[in-house]
Amino acid sequence: MIVCVAVVGHQNNPLYLQSFTEADDALKLHHIVHCSLDVIDERVNNPKKTGPTLNETFLGLLYPSENYKVYGYLTNTKVKFIMVTTDLDVRDVDVRSFQIGVSYYRCSLTFFTLFLVFVFCRQGQFFSRFHAAYVDAVSNPFHVPGKKINSVTFAGRVSGIVKSFGSSTPA
Repeated sequence: MIVCVAVVGHQNNPLYLQSFTEADDALKLHHIVHCSLDVIDERVNNPKKTGPTLNETFLGLLYPSENYKVYGYLTNTKVKFIMVTTDLDVRDVDVRSFQIGVSYYRCSLTFFTLFLVFVFCRQGQFFSRFHAAYVDAVSNPFHVPGKKINSVTFAGRVSGIVKSFGSSTPA
């Protein structure tokens, strides 16, 4: 279940943050999103051969916490999309193994493999749909670049995307 989504600008300024839980968790989720920026900066500035390359937009699992897992997506303009989820069943190794491709999926059709492919395809779909909604919002001629996104239409689209991926209603 997705509990929080965020858009962070290229200078690490928050452009949009919406939580989908009780009001008590909003500050905690804001802190988790802020901490994930350090992980994104570390991955982008210090790429490893085992991690995602610089031309990949889906950063995968950024870090797990006790109750949440944080996934990231980086655009070519260095805008960051962050998703916080309560789905703790997925491991970081599994996220990276999805990068092997569909041929691995076709060779071993076990339930576990099918589940992993489904989860990671859906995360990629989530971020691509989230990115498309962001592009539409900032393409508005009345939007000031680098400022917070206050569009009701954007908030509605994000809520719709999150609901389609099995989350609760926004707080």
